[in-house]
Amino acid sequence: MSTPTATTKYAISYKLNGERRFEFAQLQSASSEEATANLKKMHNASDDNITDVKVSKAL
Repeated sequence: MSTPTATTKYAISYKLNGERRFEFAQLQSASSEEATANLKKMHNASDDNITDVKVSKAL
């Protein structure tokens, strides 16, 4: 039996094709790389441009 990985809820602000957006996600760390990977899964972002990713702990 494996031990579950601890996650924390984070607020992610970013631009999707130049439009400012916000999402919440359960992440293991506050790294922009992990957040970007999560956003790409959410948006099926093969054609989308995700930029200006900022991660902060959700209140």
